[in-house]
Amino acid sequence: MRVKTEPIILDPDPSDAEDFEVSARAMERALRARLIRRTREGLGLSQVEFARRFKVPPGTLRDWEQARATPPDFAMAYVAVIARHPDLVVAALGE
Repeated sequence: MRVKTEPIILDPDPSDAEDFEVSARAMERALRARLIRRTREGLGLSQVEFARRFKVPPGTLRDWEQARATPPDFAMAYVAVIARHPDLVVAALGE
């Protein structure tokens, strides 16, 4: 049986017993989480407010921001548009 492995892009710190290696997929998930959180915070919105305003399920937003789930590419595109034109997105949603 062949085991699927992900490339490790960050090795654990040998001086830190609790540190761990980070895969490319985990790093991508973390970077996406940061972008979403920064976009929301830049608009001065709580998770609940952002979720309600932009029609994103609150649990999904929370999972994305905490890097428990990887947001798909279309969601990242949506967040990029929200970051640049939040009022336009709200208007398009009929709010």
